[in-house]
Amino acid sequence: MQSIAIFCGANYNGDPVLKEAIELLAEVMVSKNITLVFGGGRVGVMGLIADAVLQRGGKAIGVIPGFLMDKEVGHTGLTEMHVVENMHQRKQLMNDLCNGIIMLPGGFGTLEEFFEVLTWLQLGLHQHPVGILNVNGFYDHLLEQMDIMVEQRFLKPANRELVITSADAIELVDLMEKVKIEPDDVWFKDRNLS
Repeated sequence: MQSIAIFCGANYNGDPVLKEAIELLAEVMVSKNITLVFGGGRVGVMGLIADAVLQRGGKAIGVIPGFLMDKEVGHTGLTEMHVVENMHQRKQLMNDLCNGIIMLPGGFGTLEEFFEVLTWLQLGLHQHPVGILNVNGFYDHLLEQMDIMVEQRFLKPANRELVITSADAIELVDLMEKVKIEPDDVWFKDRNLS
């Protein structure tokens, strides 16, 4: 992988374990010469991952809508900054610029970005490995919900397996580099189910 898009929060809750995980992820990315692609903000988890990559001599590419840049939350020290018109263009360009995607802790926007690119993967619109860095079990309940979706036959097991998860940044990047992407047909074949 030459670049990884990170979806993460514009807030930071002060958790030292999360900060340590961000630092380790930045270290792994820079050591493997992987460019960071992210939402372009200087605040929250976004700012932490960008600063950690840049401090280690890595490259960081931001993609931010103009209305957020205008609110002065745009990071000013990046390798590259792309200012786009809206949130959809942000996701699309981030996806176009990366070879893999990782979700860190965040809120509604983080989940929305992650699930849209995950849906694109399921539909065969890209072949980027998609991972969750599950720091301190932050996404345990979300992962359990995905398992319920499989149990209730709203999600195929093969598509559930598209989500690579680890609490360790080194392991997560390693798994993402080795994965073979194999989405299944989106629809179950038994049409008699109601």
